[in-house]
Amino acid sequence: MDYVSALLPPVVMAAFFTALIVTIVKTQGGANKAKEDDAVDAAVARAESVRQAQQAAPKTGDA
Repeated sequence: MDYVSALLPPVVMAAFFTALIVTIVKTQGGANKAKEDDAVDAAVARAESVRQAQQAAPKTGDA
């Protein structure tokens, strides 16, 4: 019976990990894909505009 108690935790973790991967793969795409892509594109655009604004702003400070 020691081998059962030794193998049970890895088997359980492997089963949960497999279920997690299957869930992730199944939820990719689908009806919400366009909405998710738009949200990511908007976030990237915001970050890019902030970066460009920081580069374009005149630097003030030490003379």
